[in-house]
Amino acid sequence: MSTTHALSTTRLVILGGGPGGYEAAMVAAQLGAEVTVVERHGMGGSAVLTDVVPSKTLIATADAMRRVGTAVNFGVQVGAEEATADLGVVNQRLLDLAKNQSEDIHAGLERAGAKVLIGRGRLVDHRTVEVTGDDGATTTLEADAVLLAVGAHPRELPSAQPDGERIFNWTQIYNLQEIPEHLIVVGSGVTGAEFASAYNLLGTKVTLVSSRDRVLPGEDADAANVLEGAFERHGITVKSRVRAEAVQRDGERVKVKLSSGEVLDGSHCLVAVGGIPNTENMGLEEAGVALTDSGHIKVDGVSRTTAPNVYAAGDCTGVFALASVAAMQGRIAMAHLLGDGVRPLKLNEVSANIFTSPEIATVGVTEAEVAEGKYQADIIKLNLATNARAKMMNVHEGFVKILARKGSGTVIGGVVVAPRASELIFPISLGVHKRLHVDDIAETFTVYPSLAGSISEAARRLHVHL
Repeated sequence: MSTTHALSTTRLVILGGGPGGYEAAMVAAQLGAEVTVVERHGMGGSAVLTDVVPSKTLIATADAMRRVGTAVNFGVQVGAEEATADLGVVNQRLLDLAKNQSEDIHAGLERAGAKVLIGRGRLVDHRTVEVTGDDGATTTLEADAVLLAVGAHPRELPSAQPDGERIFNWTQIYNLQEIPEHLIVVGSGVTGAEFASAYNLLGTKVTLVSSRDRVLPGEDADAANVLEGAFERHGITVKSRVRAEAVQRDGERVKVKLSSGEVLDGSHCLVAVGGIPNTENMGLEEAGVALTDSGHIKVDGVSRTTAPNVYAAGDCTGVFALASVAAMQGRIAMAHLLGDGVRPLKLNEVSANIFTSPEIATVGVTEAEVAEGKYQADIIKLNLATNARAKMMNVHEGFVKILARKGSGTVIGGVVVAPRASELIFPISLGVHKRLHVDDIAETFTVYPSLAGSISEAARRLHVHL
């Protein structure tokens, strides 16, 4: 990183305290800017308060249930009674953890010299922000630059309105105090799949409604097939190629009407059908900030919008709905604004993880893109069934897949389906980012036995004899 510092007179206003906002604030404060962060609810935004942190904490609890439930396979006798989860305690723990994380971020920003305002901000013009507090009082902030990191909120269906008691969106599901008897999940994307997996492990009967041919329609097909197999073995019912036309409460039950005419009966329903950017009534278009037809903010590779000195980061840009991408967009924006070394966002280097059981991690070029002719690549897929550490861990499903550019052997993509795939994808991500040759990975020592050993083995299989 360059040691260039911004002049102390550079006034930056950031709307939104999620990963895109608070990461940018830290960078800008370190580079000497005068930073004010405006946030409606609490630092960390939805990622910390209602989305990533609480959902992954719930999933960690579900994984603990999985390990207890399979302990007998290791010769461990846990007890005569079946393990159960106290959902009231589970949800209180995850909400407390989210609150503590939010407070830590707030304190960290103030230590770095940033100012935090709780309220709703909107643009008056590209250099003026109006902030309305909870008491209705307004404050006007003059800025040399603005970063929009306003996030998104759950998409709701007109015929499936959440009530926070029996019908939920993904911000309300933590209201539950008891394990649902039968949870119907509408939506088979990442959010739907993760909650279906978690609640299944916690002991809930789960039905997943998918409008597509399979679960996770936008992900690696091999990975989706492994997950569907795991769902089937664990008793999750998947209703494919049908849409939920209506979700209605019927006393202490819910009825989900499908496009096939079938009506599903359950105790609770989670509607997970995507998000909508929080860009309405923000004064964006009047300030010269162009939006897409879906309401997302148009940005370039260094997070600039169409208005001078106005940047945007995170879910409101529609790039990738990932906290890591939002944070990177925010950091890139500040580096560009304040004259630090900057490297534009490269979407083909983004790594992502789906926290189902097993986890699914991906990075770079996909096998589908190779099949479509967009890239020329050699592909190796190694099942974990033969991996010694996997056998010790009682892991019977999952694989490692590496994609190398045909001819050069450069690592351009990968998939890992395994426990803690989110950790295992890192060496492949590093290979993609640094354009390493498969031999660079193959010749790097791994611990024996380890799941990472299969990554090295896959790379060896891609070696081209000269």
